Amino acid sequence: MGQEEAEEDTSTVSSGRDEEEEAWNLRKQTLILQLSDSLINGDLQTQIQAARDIRKLVRKSSAKTRSKFAAAGVIQPLVFMLLSSNLDARQASLLALLNLAVRNQRNKVKIVTAGAIPPLVELLKFQNSSLRELAAAAILTLSAAEPNKPTIAASGAAPLLVQILNSGTVQGKVDAVTALHNLSSCTKNSLPIVDAKAVSPLIKLLKECKKYSKFAEKATALLELVSNSEEGRIAITDTDGGILTLVETVEDGSLVSMEHAVGTLLSLCQSNRDKYRELILKEGAIPGLLRLTVEGTSEAQEKARMLLALLRDTPEEKKLASSVLKRIVYDSAAQDDGSDKAAETAKRLLQDMVHRSMELSLDRIQHSAACFTPSEISTI
Repeated sequence: MGQEEAEEDTSTVSSGRDEEEEAWNLRKQTLILQLSDSLINGDLQTQIQAARDIRKLVRKSSAKTRSKFAAAGVIQPLVFMLLSSNLDARQASLLALLNLAVRNQRNKVKIVTAGAIPPLVELLKFQNSSLRELAAAAILTLSAAEPNKPTIAASGAAPLLVQILNSGTVQGKVDAVTALHNLSSCTKNSLPIVDAKAVSPLIKLLKECKKYSKFAEKATALLELVSNSEEGRIAITDTDGGILTLVETVEDGSLVSMEHAVGTLLSLCQSNRDKYRELILKEGAIPGLLRLTVEGTSEAQEKARMLLALLRDTPEEKKLASSVLKRIVYDSAAQDDGSDKAAETAKRLLQDMVHRSMELSLDRIQHSAACFTPSEISTI
């Protein structure tokens, strides 16, 4: 076969594929319009079947196909179906909307604009665990779009997602934590996304998961958020193994989860050093914090240094003699770098601690001096 014949055959094959693709696209566009018409003008059973067909068609389709469905007007009737007293209609429309929203930011926004959040919140209250967790998955998907966050945050969904943390399936709990984490970045909402009621299930989930997982990162981020309130701090210390779980995350977590875990511990100690200091020390936090001052993110290193200063710089801490502290640092260094390099690593860590302690002390002195008025200085 000559070169010209080969090129002609290749061109023929390519042309054939283009024609097949064009024909399929035409059939698909016709089907999209038919399903849209069934949703808008059909009876309930016709609508339910149309919603199921939409779900099947878009599950493995591109974002472009999802956009075509939205352009055909299917989103509003599907949202209306969420309000139906028929549970089959609710489930079919929920699954269709969920699949239309996946990997399509515009559809996520359109679904919320069409009024999907109130009926989804009602579904979160259901005893039917299947529908409730499908609603949680939908809230998770929709909350990934930034414009949707204020609406969802103000809807009352968060406390219901916290309930799923207590009683949902494993997948339901994962979806609830991720949705709450998405909403936690919403700065337009004046109410806290999570409160003290979330602490116990979050600690339990953090105990059970791998400390370096993405799930642990989201759970610790929420715990750090809760630790900003006194109720949250009390809940952390009252939960069995609460502080220990955070200390273990500082030791074994990813860079992100370590940063959030040390931030939570720091929040506790800054709020009331006398109350929380001994509790944190008792769980053996020092080695992990020392390691974090070297290996963590810049934010985590700073938080670890601040927490170490709070744990050490008190009259009671003088009971921890210098030799004991050196032994702790040496053992930590030996575990990481081996006994041959432990002395050098330990020396560097101690020097860093001393240097930082001096910096903090100087900062406090300068701050105090700046706060004195002339009359105060004359009375000293």
